[in-house]
Amino acid sequence: MFSCVLPASPFHVSGSCHSCESWPRGVGGAQISHSLAFILSVAAEPHHNGFGPFRQFLINTSWEAAKGLKLIGLGEKVEVHVRELPVSYLKTQKIIGELWHTLNPKFAVHLGLARGSSVVILEQTGKNTGYKDRDVCGYCPETRCCIEGGPQKLESVINMRVVSKHFRQAGMDVVYSRDAGRYLCDFAYYCSLYHSQGRAALIHVPTSGILASADRLVPLLQALIQKILEQLEEHSKPIDPPFVSMR
Repeated sequence: MFSCVLPASPFHVSGSCHSCESWPRGVGGAQISHSLAFILSVAAEPHHNGFGPFRQFLINTSWEAAKGLKLIGLGEKVEVHVRELPVSYLKTQKIIGELWHTLNPKFAVHLGLARGSSVVILEQTGKNTGYKDRDVCGYCPETRCCIEGGPQKLESVINMRVVSKHFRQAGMDVVYSRDAGRYLCDFAYYCSLYHSQGRAALIHVPTSGILASADRLVPLLQALIQKILEQLEEHSKPIDPPFVSMR
């Protein structure tokens, strides 16, 4: 799973398993309008090798993509940092809550694996209930939900249908979805949406086909996230007050 977080004016991205890197200097400087970006990822932990839904994937594509995005960046105004998330409901919930409350990022992007898919999937909605599968620790929330008392579903402020349409028209294998799967990707996505009032995105990456290759996938993800950030900027622009004639 992949995500990205930024404070105040910056952005945040999350994906498979990543480790937190040092903060950039001069956060909020005029030369960097989106000064922070985190990439988080969810994958099976090494000491749980062979257990859990990711057991057949020796290499987690979403984590490799996150590292690739760190390498090529998201543009000179965005500094990318990566963070790793374990395949654990409790740890994921705790880490995401701490990130949003301590960093107050502007936006988050999560990356996750779409088993059996050959296309990139943009998820619009995070679901709060219906979690039945156990994580790598053998744990599943007793309440089967992410946030007790939270809304049944939460939506990203980004119109994923518009983003997917833009790339499909350019001949890219990018599709729109409203069902993120009720496992750790969906769980983490809902938590981010809840803490950020919708300022998050989830991108499911394929495990088969040509886009499962980092050489093909990373440039596409870079373009997708840049398009998402463009839409976020439009969404964040203040609305001019209506003109009132004094006559």
